[in-house]
Amino acid sequence: MYTYKIFNNIAEDGLEILTNNSYHLDEIDPDALIIRSQIISDEDFNNSLKCIGRAGAGTNNISVKEATEKGIVVFNTPGANANAVKELVVCGMLLSSRGIIEGNTFAQGLTGQDTSELNKSMEAQKKKFKGSELKGKTLGIVGLGSIGSLLAQTAEIIGMKIIGYDPYISIDSAWRLPKEVEKAETITHLLNNSDYISLHVPLIDSTKNLISKDTLKLFKKGAKLINLSRGGIVNNKDIIEALEEKVISTFVTDFPTPELVERSSKMNDVILLPHLGASTKEAEINCAVMAADQVSNFLNNGVIINSVNFPSIKLGRVAEYRMVIVNKNEPGMIGKITDAIGHNNFNIADMTHKTRDSIGINLIDLEQEPSAELISNIENIDHVLSVRLCK
Repeated sequence: MYTYKIFNNIAEDGLEILTNNSYHLDEIDPDALIIRSQIISDEDFNNSLKCIGRAGAGTNNISVKEATEKGIVVFNTPGANANAVKELVVCGMLLSSRGIIEGNTFAQGLTGQDTSELNKSMEAQKKKFKGSELKGKTLGIVGLGSIGSLLAQTAEIIGMKIIGYDPYISIDSAWRLPKEVEKAETITHLLNNSDYISLHVPLIDSTKNLISKDTLKLFKKGAKLINLSRGGIVNNKDIIEALEEKVISTFVTDFPTPELVERSSKMNDVILLPHLGASTKEAEINCAVMAADQVSNFLNNGVIINSVNFPSIKLGRVAEYRMVIVNKNEPGMIGKITDAIGHNNFNIADMTHKTRDSIGINLIDLEQEPSAELISNIENIDHVLSVRLCK
């Protein structure tokens, strides 16, 4: 049966799924890796490795390109931690609006006073911490995937106006959006008109330094920026300049850096969180369960859901024996594979083939168990990366 290796702390609920599938640990040559934030490089791609399950949305810690070249499926778990991040965004908006942190610091300093003195001190000073409500304000959401669409739902309930921008929004995400959301055609419109801006996009070449001098000059004066997505999306040097010039009033981020720490030690316009976005018990369980389900479904049946480098693929089992064949996306691959099966006198009960960029995958159900000779013949076809049998 299949084996796995884990990095970081993976919730037991997820590991139970692997155990229930009779998988066992193998630190040397596993079929699957289950990880959270562990950095995975080419050195971790052992000869038997078939897939990597990332218990989280981001895959910047995985050498996805190298994994693809070796025919290794990389899964992530979009949406599993969406509620945790959404709640922290709401918290960030409140922290940046209501003088909560400053008020708490003040209250902690009221030592040695009796109740009467405390009340007098608080009544005299509370006006310093007066803030503003979220209701009626405009929230701009950049990225309307699992987190962004969930945030839109909550913001609508709070009574906020919502502007969303996502040129690549999926149909599923679009269905989840409240009808009241204004869909911006450009990010410029969103930045011009939002009191709060929350970022929910992956860190890729096109989003690196998305928020920098060029975009900060488009912000509505006094707006508040929240980044619980990825640190590299925001240029921190430009953010500090924007804060100094009062272009924006507050920056809330889950990604502290030395310059931001220094700023926050002197000013209250930077609120730093130690990467808490998905740090809830519930999110960790959801991510672990989702990653384990995806890994086991692929190893047992070749089914792929939520892969960042392979196409989605599934096929109902109509026969006991299934071959999972991974190949480079080259012309004529299906014909070469099916010719090899027919030449060896095996009958195909059902099959499906999907491609994505440079990679292709085939699920082929056979009415009898394929021979070692057939598997070897397919393995020897040019551009075939791997062949395995699921019983």
